[in-house]
Amino acid sequence: MSTNPVVAVLCGGTSAEREVSLGSGKAAAAALSRGYPTRLFAIEQPVLPADLDPLRHVVFSTLHGTFGEDGGMQRLLDVAGVHYAGCDAASSEVCFNKVRTKQRVVDFGVRVCPGISFDRDSRPGAAAIVGELGERLILKPSCNGSSVGLRVIDSRAQLEAALAGLEPGEWLVERRVIGRELTVGVLNGRAMGVVEIRPKSGLFDYTSKYTKGLTEYLVPAPIPEETAAEVRRAAEAAFRACGCRDYARMDFMLSEKNELFFLEINTLPGMKDTSLLPMSARCAGLDYTALVRELVAPAFERFRAAGGI
Repeated sequence: MSTNPVVAVLCGGTSAEREVSLGSGKAAAAALSRGYPTRLFAIEQPVLPADLDPLRHVVFSTLHGTFGEDGGMQRLLDVAGVHYAGCDAASSEVCFNKVRTKQRVVDFGVRVCPGISFDRDSRPGAAAIVGELGERLILKPSCNGSSVGLRVIDSRAQLEAALAGLEPGEWLVERRVIGRELTVGVLNGRAMGVVEIRPKSGLFDYTSKYTKGLTEYLVPAPIPEETAAEVRRAAEAAFRACGCRDYARMDFMLSEKNELFFLEINTLPGMKDTSLLPMSARCAGLDYTALVRELVAPAFERFRAAGGI
C-alpha cells in the first residue's frame, strides 16, 4: 500500500478564470503524478467531487477566482474533513477581498496605494474621487482575481463613464502608481525570488496576462538587492498579516521614486510552468516539479498528523 495519500488536483470551476485554471490543473497534476498517486478533477459546479475521501485524498487546488480563492471551496473541504494545500478558509476569504487585505497589511507596516472603497449603489461622485486621489486611477472590483474587471482611468470624464457603467458589488478605486510591477512567491512564510512584469501595453490586465507575447517577464527582476530585500520583507509581512498558510504570491508596484506599494495577494495563483509563482521559485532554485511537491508537502503532514496513511 502506498504511504502517500492520493493527490486530488481540483481545476476548472465556475469563475471567469475557468480556462486558466484548467491549464494550471493539468500542469500540476502531470508534475505531481511523477512522485505521487494523483487524480485530476475538473470542477463544473461549486461543489466538491462526490468521491473525495478524507481518509484517502489530499487536495491540491488550482481553482482560481470565486469558489477557489474566496474561501468557499476551503469551507466545504473543512466540513468534509479533507486536508488541502494552501491557505485556509478564513485567510482565503480575507485575501480575496482587496479592501480587507489592505487593512490587514497596513497594520503590519506595509505601504498600500491610497484608495476609496464603495458599493455600486452608494458610489461617490467623480469630483469627490478626483479631489482626493487625482485623475490617474485604477478602478477594480474589490473581490475578483486575474485583473478581471480592472479599468484604467486617465481623466475625470473617463471616471464618470466608468462609474455610470459599474456592475453591482463592492468596488475599489486607487491612485495609479506609475512605475514597475513586481511579484514574489512566498513558500512556508519565506519569500522566494522577485520577478518583474513588463506588459507591452503598459497595463498588466487579463489580456496581457494570458495572451502570449504581450508581456515580458524578467526573472529575477533587475533591481538592486536592497530593493529586492524590501520586496521580500513586505511579502512575508503581508503573508503573516493575512494569516496565510503554505504558499501565496504577492504583487507590488515600485514607483518612479522607488517607493514600494503593495497591490494584492493571490492565494491560488496560476500554476502552469510559465506562471509567475513557478518563475519566482526558479529564482530560489526550485524547478516546477520540485515546487509543486513543496506546495503539497504541508497538506501531507496535516493528513498524517490527523491519522491518515
